[in-house]
Amino acid sequence: MGKLVNRPEPDLTIQSYLPETWNGMKRVSRHFFVNLFTKKGYVTKQYPEERFPYAPRYRGMHRLMRREDGSVRCVACFLCATACPADCIHIEAGESDNRDVEKYPVVFEVDHSKCIFCGFCEEACPSDAIRLDSGEHRVPAYTREGELTGKVDLLSRGALSVSRQGGRFK
Repeated sequence: MGKLVNRPEPDLTIQSYLPETWNGMKRVSRHFFVNLFTKKGYVTKQYPEERFPYAPRYRGMHRLMRREDGSVRCVACFLCATACPADCIHIEAGESDNRDVEKYPVVFEVDHSKCIFCGFCEEACPSDAIRLDSGEHRVPAYTREGELTGKVDLLSRGALSVSRQGGRFK
């Protein structure tokens, strides 16, 4: 058996909720006037002009890096697509004319309606081809096709990668 709890009968004052309504109005009024006149704890930003700084580990929009000759650094190994838990990366490989590179991506698309910005693709890439360190927000789209980002757009955000490209032993 459970323990019996002695609950007092509520009187008319408690049933009317007037004391608690009064306490709530006092608290809201105090916060309103403190914020109005002292700006203490003021957290509102005027967004386009003022922006909050991003955290150093913020993962922004995807970008593809380039080699010294300007070609895409990706070797179409599909490791990023394999590591992606959301299955948002689509790659189609093609044969490369460059004798140092066996394959390159003919199609490289990221579906941002599925992406969870986990960074697994960046960690899995052996050639430092894909990065999420752009520090930019993804602009929302109105259609599903607008959520697809292709190779050209990804390369336009990318830059020259100075990390050593692996592959051949000399």
